Amino acid sequence: MEPQATVFEKYYIDYLKQLESLDFDAMALKLGGQVKKNFQGKCLRVSLLGQSYDISPRGITDLSGKKPRYDICIILCRHLLMCPAMLPHARQWVAFRDLRDSGPLVVYFRDNVEQAIVRVFAGKIDQLKQGMAFLNGYPPDLDVRYDLAMQVDGLPKIPMVLLFNDADESFPAECSLLFEKHVETYLDAECIAMLGYRLASLLKHSRK
Repeated sequence: MEPQATVFEKYYIDYLKQLESLDFDAMALKLGGQVKKNFQGKCLRVSLLGQSYDISPRGITDLSGKKPRYDICIILCRHLLMCPAMLPHARQWVAFRDLRDSGPLVVYFRDNVEQAIVRVFAGKIDQLKQGMAFLNGYPPDLDVRYDLAMQVDGLPKIPMVLLFNDADESFPAECSLLFEKHVETYLDAECIAMLGYRLASLLKHSRK
């Protein structure tokens, strides 16, 4: 059996080859981001959870020229390759479990995203608010009653809303992460789960 890192690299190389057929100027208009030129040539610069990455068929790099983590590379590649011909407009906020093909990943998402945030920030809601603010979080246009409700842009076309209630005498702390229903036209369920995991990881490390 091949080492997992080798398998990941094969997927990455295959995705880069598929990017060769894309019109990056059209991608920028549809998905957001900016067409730039860096040391590798023409690329699309996209912000993922507040951090910018340059995407091209020659590779994906952060602004320092380093290749980011594997999950970030896959999310960005899949986002470009899944770009819909017609952009959706209807807005409906839903939980991860309500997204297409999310079934096998619902437990993973609950344990490694929502409950992971609870484990770190229960009783520390001010730190959670600061972490979301560090990721350029802002108040959502939603009428909800939670101790904390903040929206953050996972990608330019993929906003996420974090809802958090701290523990009290009667109930434990709880966290929910909502997506617009049409996120499933921009990313597959596995990549959406990875994006949620990346948010939870960045929030956790924002405390250090």
